[in-house]
Amino acid sequence: MRISYLWEEQQRVKNGKDSVVSEYSTGVSLHSHTSLSEESMIFISKMAKNIAWLRLIFEQCEKRTIARHNTKIDFVAGNWRPPLVPKMAFELESRQIEEELGLHALVSITDHDTIQAPMLLRTVASARHIPVSVEWSAPYKETEFHLGVHNLPSDTGQDWMERFARYTANPEPAELSSILCQLHALPNVLVVLNHPVWDLYAIGQEKHEKCIGDFMVEHGARIHALELNGLRNMKENRAVVQLAQRWNQLLISGGDRHGMEPNAILNLTNATSFTEFVHEVRVERKSHILFMNQYSAPWEQRILRSTLDAVRDFPEFSEGWQRWDERAFHPDAKGTMKSLAELWPHGKAPKRLRAAIRLVHLLETKTFARGMRVFWADVDVEAGVGEAKIA
Repeated sequence: MRISYLWEEQQRVKNGKDSVVSEYSTGVSLHSHTSLSEESMIFISKMAKNIAWLRLIFEQCEKRTIARHNTKIDFVAGNWRPPLVPKMAFELESRQIEEELGLHALVSITDHDTIQAPMLLRTVASARHIPVSVEWSAPYKETEFHLGVHNLPSDTGQDWMERFARYTANPEPAELSSILCQLHALPNVLVVLNHPVWDLYAIGQEKHEKCIGDFMVEHGARIHALELNGLRNMKENRAVVQLAQRWNQLLISGGDRHGMEPNAILNLTNATSFTEFVHEVRVERKSHILFMNQYSAPWEQRILRSTLDAVRDFPEFSEGWQRWDERAFHPDAKGTMKSLAELWPHGKAPKRLRAAIRLVHLLETKTFARGMRVFWADVDVEAGVGEAKIA
């Protein structure tokens, strides 16, 4: 396994030396999301709790919602969608690889618990060979693990999704073992444990690490790689390296793009198809990971930008997908899911909420991002980007 950094490779070229990128013909983008991926709104509630003025605004909104609509704001039931439709997401990832690296692009899109995006993209000539992939949220003990399941057989992909859904609804340990055994038996399928160190469901880092250990004891032989994640900070990714060493696991890239910034970590390969790449990882146990230049930017700034993409308007997009509140959904008083744009009085967000969002966008600067360290330290692992390198 090898790890390289594009900013170092570019410096080597300036010094008259060859870049490692020139040794390869293909770049692989793994783990990114499209407008068909339902994303949790829990991060909004965390933000509101940690920023005093935003907390006051949300408290007022909640009171008005209950008084006027007899509905309590439910951050668990509500969801938002990333701004890029499947074709735009595919083109963004492909363009970075082709234009910045000069390589052939392989892109695997993994929306949460749905394969709609790759199935739709397979009808588009330029994306016909995209693998059928998904990020499966698999319950395990006190938490859930996100498994990147890449290159499912297209003819049985929907059957697999129904099976995943049945397990998620009724998580029997024996069924999880059976699913992973049968996926492992498919030689062209790649199963990746995404962002394994991240205590995503806030059960406590000690409990999370215990769950990780138990999961690896029970199922590690059927996990093909652990992910270095493009939206997690370097401190956490270093911990993933240690986890991989402990369990003799291969590392692989995963960008986890939700917004407009393309994946910050890629894989380099000479494979000419995604199936060949899977063989390289599973059988040859080879993986060359490349950190892109955007990863060297301050982590808090990148997270803020990605978060703000969720509440950004895009006038150039197709009708019905331009406003952020057209891409966010919440149950109405009868429990029917509707966009926030449909639920707002007169089709507009409350004035104070609109003003708060405008203010945050105006403060989208490096100075403000540094000030957000306090918030993100409470919500997440402290950044510790410093030198954006594994070692």
